[in-house]
Amino acid sequence: MRGLQGKNVLVTGGSSGIGQAIAVRFAQHGANVAINYLKQPEEAHDTEEQVHACVTRVQEHGVKDVLVQGDVSKDVDVERMVQETVDRLGSIDVLVNNAGIQVSRPSHELVNGDFDRVIDVNLRGSFMCAREAIRRFLEQGTGGTIINVSSVHQRIPKPLYLGYSVSKGGMQNLTTTLALEYADRGIRVNGIGPGATVTPINRAWIDNPAKREQVEAHIPMRRAGDADEMAGVTCFLASDDAAYITGQTIFVDGGLTLYPSFAEPWSSE
Repeated sequence: MRGLQGKNVLVTGGSSGIGQAIAVRFAQHGANVAINYLKQPEEAHDTEEQVHACVTRVQEHGVKDVLVQGDVSKDVDVERMVQETVDRLGSIDVLVNNAGIQVSRPSHELVNGDFDRVIDVNLRGSFMCAREAIRRFLEQGTGGTIINVSSVHQRIPKPLYLGYSVSKGGMQNLTTTLALEYADRGIRVNGIGPGATVTPINRAWIDNPAKREQVEAHIPMRRAGDADEMAGVTCFLASDDAAYITGQTIFVDGGLTLYPSFAEPWSSE
């Protein structure tokens, strides 16, 4: 895609799943990639393996890569992570806000701490990363691009996942507001809204034929997407081919947001 060669890209939550696919796809187009990952003591070994796998794939394409550890819900980590990207790659041209979590609980049983944690990572974290990236874009004077990885659930309610749905609804407004505010300064802000996607975090339904059939029955195309399909649209939005697009969310969902229950015509007549 035009305009990605030599760009410096920061991908949050980039060590596995959609984030890893995005990092690798940018590398395939000749971009340099900073891969953010969160390392907790109890998950350190698994994370290191995922990061190593991602870095190995990125390096296959002969571009620069750096690992930037950090918790996107902590402002100190975000500031350090973005500055480290600039210091080690020379600048930042593209930010992909991909890091996200969810908590499943009936809403009347959802405690403040769990709700806050989802908002802090998914929405507040995206805001802080965007703020730091925009500061660098303005300092560099060359503009820049932000892609927020949202979800179909910024539009479709998701019972039992209130914090997640609220965070993604907020991400939609984060996208449109920043896009409008900085459009005249060469900064574009867009989003992608993945539907059901085959990633390691979804193994519970992917590996269960009955559950997978239940999920895919709701999708007009009758299949889940894969992480690489999400990566392709992300790279498009960062490329010069999308130079006149800002403030938009592209749903990559096999038609899930098309009100599939209306596929069969019905009438009250």
